[in-house]
Amino acid sequence: MARIIAVANQKGGVGKTTTSINIATSLAINGSKTLLVDIDPQSNATSGVGIQADELRASVYQCLIHGIPADQAIIQSKIDNLSVLPATADLAGAEVELIHVDSRESALKRVLDPIGDDYGYVLLDCPPAFGLLTINAMVCASSVLIPMQCEYYAMEGLGRLMASIDRVRMTLNPAIELEGIVLTMFDSRNTLSRQVADEVRSHFGEKVFKSVVPRNVTLAEAPSYGRPAVLYNSGSSGAQAYLELAKELTHHGKEGSRERS
Repeated sequence: MARIIAVANQKGGVGKTTTSINIATSLAINGSKTLLVDIDPQSNATSGVGIQADELRASVYQCLIHGIPADQAIIQSKIDNLSVLPATADLAGAEVELIHVDSRESALKRVLDPIGDDYGYVLLDCPPAFGLLTINAMVCASSVLIPMQCEYYAMEGLGRLMASIDRVRMTLNPAIELEGIVLTMFDSRNTLSRQVADEVRSHFGEKVFKSVVPRNVTLAEAPSYGRPAVLYNSGSSGAQAYLELAKELTHHGKEGSRERS
């Protein structure tokens, strides 16, 4: 079965979609068959890997609401080993429409279960809110990866998000774990960035990834070209951080397999 990771933070502007795209691409170019699921109505993960709305036969919206099988909506990207279950603006209405669906929190799980053996990794790019779409992602995920901007308000949001994950674990998905916290938009020259990073590491220890994503022009430019940063400018500090992060993530999986054996 695929290792399903929800990339989530209810605070916007923390690098969540950038993290989803670049980890998925890094895993793919390292040889892992990977599926990127865009569950955010902004559909930035879809356009960020060069897929345009007019190319789509269907999207995750049709899978959730109309029962279209995932393999009829999945698109093979231009990147070897990377497929995408895309999103469009239609997804914005899904939370309202799902209210009337039985076991609505498990709708995405029902979509992904039939294709779970087809991939090594499935990354779910969640919306910047803890609504029904994010809950759906967490119900079908084995773990949650949290990108966190190195600023004061992000610390407050992290506490709320951890409480939300605990509620999902207690009520809907007892197997879900914290994959780890990724520090993003880090500026080593900024005292606050360093203080926030130190405080998060002090509290969460080894659950904080060693790889830190810096503020970097490449990460800001790449989406406008429809290319992941790790391909747009692989030598940049931002791209290198995500390549290292993907290696750490892979190592996490091997450690988890040893612990369960």
